[in-house]
Amino acid sequence: MERSDLRRLVGQRMVAGFGDTEINEDIKDLIINYKIGNIILFKHNIINNEQLKKLCGDLQDLIQQHTGQEAFIAVDQEGGMITRLGQDAANMPGAMAIAATGKVENAFLSGKITGEQLSSVGVNFDLAPTVDVNSNMHNPVIGVRSYSDRPEEAARYAVAMTKGLLEGGVYACAKHFPGHGDTNVDSHVGLPLIDKDINELEECELIPFRRVIEAGIPAVMTTHILFPKMEEGNVPATMSHKIITGLLKEKLGFKGLVVSDCMQMSAIKKYYGTAEGSLQAIKAGVDLVFISHTASIVREVSDKLTEALETGELSVRDMENAVKKIIGCKEELRKKKRAHGFDAEKGRETAFELLKQSITPVNFPAEGFSAGNQPVFIGAPAFRASNVSNEQEAAQFADYMEENMGGTGIRISPDPGKEEIAEVIKRVKKEKAVTGIVIGTYNGHLYTGQMELVRALADHYSNILVIALRNPYDLRELPKGVYGIAAYEYTHKSLRAITELLQKQFVPNGVLPVKMG
Repeated sequence: MERSDLRRLVGQRMVAGFGDTEINEDIKDLIINYKIGNIILFKHNIINNEQLKKLCGDLQDLIQQHTGQEAFIAVDQEGGMITRLGQDAANMPGAMAIAATGKVENAFLSGKITGEQLSSVGVNFDLAPTVDVNSNMHNPVIGVRSYSDRPEEAARYAVAMTKGLLEGGVYACAKHFPGHGDTNVDSHVGLPLIDKDINELEECELIPFRRVIEAGIPAVMTTHILFPKMEEGNVPATMSHKIITGLLKEKLGFKGLVVSDCMQMSAIKKYYGTAEGSLQAIKAGVDLVFISHTASIVREVSDKLTEALETGELSVRDMENAVKKIIGCKEELRKKKRAHGFDAEKGRETAFELLKQSITPVNFPAEGFSAGNQPVFIGAPAFRASNVSNEQEAAQFADYMEENMGGTGIRISPDPGKEEIAEVIKRVKKEKAVTGIVIGTYNGHLYTGQMELVRALADHYSNILVIALRNPYDLRELPKGVYGIAAYEYTHKSLRAITELLQKQFVPNGVLPVKMG
């Protein structure tokens, strides 16, 4: 077989990203010369719906011209803190927020709206839902991306979201197999390890995966985590034949597409190398490898896989069968009903209503909380909590609340130390007749200086409300007399919802999807 034919086969097995809002020379070269057949888009590729629709159309035209096949165009549109669409889109609340509404039908609605708007702009593959069970509250990367710390509850909402996405006209993808919930290391920056055997996984992590597979999910994403009791070869799940082929395909009976998490993440790149890791992932049974950011590394991976076919390290027949499967999935996807028009305004209204339904009281007064006419608002910035998150665009909590509620806003750093805490208390004392203090925390259970500040303020003041703007675990050990609200996301619309809450325009009725102990 000619090298050009091998290159074409390899191109169907790869998903590449690039760094622009229109086709640039890097992605053009990858498509024309390396026959890359699939694309992943991020926030930096997207301005608004109109631009995104043109970009997807241009990519499809170029890829079909040079590969003869339609492209998968993928995006991480989970909702909440992991959204890629522009401000004019209907960005739905995230998984934990949806579960906090207590209505599983909201997960279906969220998926359907997300699927319809993605389909309407030319994105056909949503890398959602996250079906991980957030059984470790110190998890730095999953948290609110998970529906629950209870496996069956996570499964119910994940199945509903999956069905909604499929109804909306796009592929859905369960992640991160066989589970990323019980870690305290982010695989974007390190190599996590979960020391569980198959029986322990069956009791927790695998339950949601089984349920979504039974529900017909077309794709499953692997995770870059070591499971030494499952794979003694010191390789992460993405590169493990025992886990990908043995467990996922044979034991769980999954027949759809197996896709990797990004092979440029440190868990792979640092410890194994992206090109070698991609080769081993293909050997393990992964259908599509994602190289999401760097054109030179995409070329390196393409060369590595092509050479492996030439030397016989990879079987050409196996490669042809895998590509046949991928093309079959693309043909199936092409037959799906696609949304040609999407009412973005109505979608945004629904997203906001669902977010308000998710707002969860924790030790909250029945009559509501009044900050009075001389409130102080204190808040950390919406810093980038993990590498999967976007660079944050939300207004600063303290600034937004001061502008919309009056009073005084005080910004704090993500993890204030003793000197900063003392300075904040000094600033609050300068305010005359403080009637209430509202503190916006952002993963304060991990950045514990925020909670030290809460405790210090509680020693001096009463009528304090803490609003957890990401993981609700910040509210786990509030000082006596301090009220709490879980908001699950730090976005413009969550700040708007908090303003309406403080103005007593609605009563918070959300329920915690996770235990706080």
